[in-house]
Amino acid sequence: MRFVKMQGAGNDYVYVDCFRETLPQPATELAPRIADRHFGVGGDGLILITPSEIADARMRMFNADGSEAEMCGNGVRCVAKYVYESGISRNNPLRIETGRGVLALDLVLEDDRVQKVRVNMGDPILHPREIPTNLGLGRDRVTEYPLEVDGTNLPVTCVSMGNPHCVIFVEELLDALVHGLGAKIERHPAFPRRVNVEFVRVESSKAVQARVWERGSGETLACGTGACAVCVAGVLTGRTDRQVSVRLPGGVLEVEWSEEGSVFLTGPAVEVFRGDWPECPNA
Repeated sequence: MRFVKMQGAGNDYVYVDCFRETLPQPATELAPRIADRHFGVGGDGLILITPSEIADARMRMFNADGSEAEMCGNGVRCVAKYVYESGISRNNPLRIETGRGVLALDLVLEDDRVQKVRVNMGDPILHPREIPTNLGLGRDRVTEYPLEVDGTNLPVTCVSMGNPHCVIFVEELLDALVHGLGAKIERHPAFPRRVNVEFVRVESSKAVQARVWERGSGETLACGTGACAVCVAGVLTGRTDRQVSVRLPGGVLEVEWSEEGSVFLTGPAVEVFRGDWPECPNA
């Protein structure tokens, strides 16, 4: 099975072109094996590029633990790069079907190669039941709501960008927070489908620094939907403007929450290498 390794701001996945390739085993079983950084290709998960009846292509995204997620902002940019450069579709903008619905992606080209992609991520979902979270039931949104973890109340802001996020503003981005609390918050009973966790330090109204504990993968170098959630949370709490640069360990993502409601994500899409994966699942 042929695969392509790609990354967006360091958020790396193994991509399989299901227009041309057949998986050697179910994606839920393949994802943990192929994403393993010691015994596999290595990555934050597996992304399948498949035919769609309503768009140029469809993206299915599986975390490193084999669980399927609804959406990946960095992943969908790389899908767009592959779809355009491989000739599956030469449309610009492209339309990619995701668990969030069909997204429109504007391609920034240089010598007919995709360098950056601007994605209309749609409107953020703020109602607790739709995120979903058990916090703040009866409210229209969950903003700086106390979440008890290890005897400490953390003020959290919850946003869904098609997948659930819990944003926490902090003074310092410490390992003790990200690794000490990230996994506990991910699986907290307040989040019935688990949750992605963003720890954020505000540098100015136009720039923030963030680290992300990603549901099913642990800390990742970047998270596109997470960057979008950070921008939305920054606006809701009065910390940032509607346009903000989100600096993550893997690079910078530009996010805008428009007055009309949609969130726009702009960032790189980079191919790392290509290879062959053994057809035998026990190889």
